[in-house]
Amino acid sequence: MATMIEENGPSSHEQTAVSSSSSQARQKLEGLLNKNMRIRMTDGRTLVGLFLCTDRDCNVILGSAQEFLKSTDTFSQGEPRVLGLAMIPGHHVVSIEVEADSLEDTPGFGANC
Repeated sequence: MATMIEENGPSSHEQTAVSSSSSQARQKLEGLLNKNMRIRMTDGRTLVGLFLCTDRDCNVILGSAQEFLKSTDTFSQGEPRVLGLAMIPGHHVVSIEVEADSLEDTPGFGANC
C-alpha cells in the first residue's frame, strides 16, 4: 500500500483551520490597537503606553510610554519616567495586561458584551 507524502506543507484542510484561527487571533490583536497596556519586563521595570504594533517575535511597540521602576516598597510605584515611543523586545516581556478602562468600548472584550 502506498503512502502519500505531501512535500509542500499541510493539506488544504489543515491550512484552512490554521488560517481561520490565525485570522481570529489577528482580529483580536487588531481590537487591542491603541489601547493602554501594562508590560512587565524581566528586569523588573513596567512600561505603560498605547499598544501600536507587534511582530512574529512578540516585540511590542508602545506609544506615549512611561516607565515605572521596580520599587522595594510594594505600595508605591514611584515617579514615572516618560519615554515616548518604546520598543520592548519579546524575550524581555514577562506579562502584558490591557487596562480595563481601555476595553470597555471594545466589542468582545468588555464586561458589557
